[in-house]
Amino acid sequence: MSDKLTRFEKARILGARSIQISMGAKPKVKIGSSKDPIDIAMLELEKGVLPVDVKKNQ
Repeated sequence: MSDKLTRFEKARILGARSIQISMGAKPKVKIGSSKDPIDIAMLELEKGVLPVDVKKNQ
């Protein structure tokens, strides 16, 4: 089984995390100039700092 996320899993994780950030959650990465919650969530996902486990059914 692959460790790579599907586009649907990625969208769900990014959506949930960006809502958390927009509601006041502190980012888990150092942010640069972008204040957009979606950009911050993408950066967190790319850096691998989100404590998320995806269970896949087979």
